[in-house]
Amino acid sequence: MSRNTMSFALPENMRDYIDARVSAGNYGNTSEYLRELIRRDQQEQAAQRLRDLIADGLASGVGREATDNVIAELRERALGPEA
Repeated sequence: MSRNTMSFALPENMRDYIDARVSAGNYGNTSEYLRELIRRDQQEQAAQRLRDLIADGLASGVGREATDNVIAELRERALGPEA
């Protein structure tokens, strides 16, 4: 794992909140708390992307039956002719 560091300023009330979360035993240290927040944000962004794709699909009109030929065509479009 990389040991790159990042420095930033926080208002005192936010720093106090993070310190309280760590002191309560919920997290081992400040870095662990921040990494967890970033992981949650990444998961939410991925979920939002999926929701957007589903909405786009629903808005695209009437679908077609997923026959073997349709699935093969979509697979080729997605993965290339060698798939």
